[in-house]
Amino acid sequence: MKKTAGLDVHKDTVFCGIYDGKLQSEVKEFTTTTVSVYSLGEHLQTEGVQEVAIESTGIYWIPVWNILEEMGFSLMLVNPYLIKQMPGRKSDVKDAQWIAALLHKGLLRGSLIPCQQIRELRTYSRKYVRLQQKLTSVLQEIERTLEICGIRITSLVSRISAMSVRRIIEQTIQGEDNPLELVKHIHGRIIKRQGREKVIESLTGFVMPQHRFVLEQALEEYDLLVMQSDRCLSKMAELCKLHYSKEFELLQTIPGISEISAMIIIAETGADMKAFENSGKFIGWTGLRPRNDESAGKFKSTATTKGNKYLRTILVQVAWAASRTKNSYFKEKFNRLCIRKPRKKALVAIARKIGVVIFNVLNKTECYNSSLLIVPQTEKVQQQVIYHKKELERLEKILN
Repeated sequence: MKKTAGLDVHKDTVFCGIYDGKLQSEVKEFTTTTVSVYSLGEHLQTEGVQEVAIESTGIYWIPVWNILEEMGFSLMLVNPYLIKQMPGRKSDVKDAQWIAALLHKGLLRGSLIPCQQIRELRTYSRKYVRLQQKLTSVLQEIERTLEICGIRITSLVSRISAMSVRRIIEQTIQGEDNPLELVKHIHGRIIKRQGREKVIESLTGFVMPQHRFVLEQALEEYDLLVMQSDRCLSKMAELCKLHYSKEFELLQTIPGISEISAMIIIAETGADMKAFENSGKFIGWTGLRPRNDESAGKFKSTATTKGNKYLRTILVQVAWAASRTKNSYFKEKFNRLCIRKPRKKALVAIARKIGVVIFNVLNKTECYNSSLLIVPQTEKVQQQVIYHKKELERLEKILN
């Protein structure tokens, strides 16, 4: 007789319910310590359970999943939103029994859990993303401290992390306040573009001992974060080149995708599109698809849905790079969309199109063919002409 188990996982406890198709067994409670989770696995083996469904709760399910996966169980991770649509189960015991019953009847839809290699790569990539966020915060702190000191050199450079700014910070920490000495450490291109007098004026400030202390600590923190980011990148590159070298090269043929973005895309997608029926399902999983919220013939909302926030972020960044790439279809499409949409909405549309390209490149294992630009058909061109004529007439009426 087939038996299934449902696990309701919390921070300190795990409730285990077993269902055989007719009767619910007594729900047992375990703690989330490693020893107790192994005891849970032994209990399931004793009861003859092979299929286990786990409710995804924060990060608490991860250690339980890793141990039970090692013990050979067939696992399914379930979104709580999809199993709590009916009232009456407001206790942990009833939740565990309900999960086990739904799994036995085949009514659950599992979340995508990649293989161990991808999970390892994803750990490095997400750590890298968090480090970049911290780096941005540290750079903002450095800029804020310099402005408090009256040093405005950050307004004359393109990046706060530029070498000229770093040299000024190092000289300031060492006690140098003379702008005529500090200007010697500024790149000649900046002096030529902004003017020597303006640069000297921006370097004239009033620095106090506490400001030098804060700058010194911020610079040390910045260097540490850069070193840790580089180590994460080396780990990611090692895994990608060892296990996903072909996918790594294919992704970089798409405009806007660099080595770093290709590694993050592999980490988040698993480089395997078999988990998705089509490109539409994949785009929906990324959270870039418009929301389907229609009632009585009216669309209440067309905002994008929730999805993989790490993948969505990197796709938008890739879209921004692709929209600025010369001789790129995405640049042309972005410029056309900006005529009738806000730039941010146009950027999300480009990110969605790049997501479709990524799906096809990985699914077919073929390079992106930049020569296959979409040529507008005659009917489409006529429709566009009619549209723009109507817009011109509307604007003329408003002006008159």
